[in-house]
Amino acid sequence: MKLAIFDLDNTLLAGDSDHAWGEFLVAKGIVSNADHRRANDHFYQQYVAGTLDIHEYVAFVTKPLQQLAEQERNDLRAEFVQEVVQPMIAAGAPALLQQHRLQGHDLLIITATNRFVTAPIADLLDVPNLLATDLEMRDGEFTGRIAGTPAFQAGKISRLHAWLAERDKAYTEHYFYSDSHNDLPLLKEVAHPVAVDPDDALLATAEELGWPVISLR
Repeated sequence: MKLAIFDLDNTLLAGDSDHAWGEFLVAKGIVSNADHRRANDHFYQQYVAGTLDIHEYVAFVTKPLQQLAEQERNDLRAEFVQEVVQPMIAAGAPALLQQHRLQGHDLLIITATNRFVTAPIADLLDVPNLLATDLEMRDGEFTGRIAGTPAFQAGKISRLHAWLAERDKAYTEHYFYSDSHNDLPLLKEVAHPVAVDPDDALLATAEELGWPVISLR
């Protein structure tokens, strides 16, 4: 058995769903325009630079959700996926996913973006397995904290190992597709790392180590 693992934002998607969710909340008037957009952009630049404090970021992301009733936030998310995420799917992503399906590979998305945002995106892409940053909940409400280990940087390795340990399948080979230098720890661990529309730091590493570099856009 072989496992094909995919990063989500700027890999299968031609954009960042986490940042786009913040922009969507601004557009809908759920959060104040200037303050939220400024903070959202600031956190995104930290992510690009590899300096993001994901716990601080998750507290920021979940604050608007804490102020919404469950049905309201679920309705907003459905609208977001249809209006924003669906057009964001990278042109070559469906064919790549199908290529692995036809080879009998299992598919897994692993993403630092939280599960609330990404679960319906995995469904949209017809990828049955998802490891995302899980949001802590208490009495049906978000606390603003992360539950367990965030699926971010080296945390993707520990989350993947824990997931594999729970499976009744022994995978002989692993592929991993990503755009970001934040994913170098996991890219260096798998047999088949692939840089997808990579950032400059990942591109330099991929060229140095002879990894495939592709574009899905």
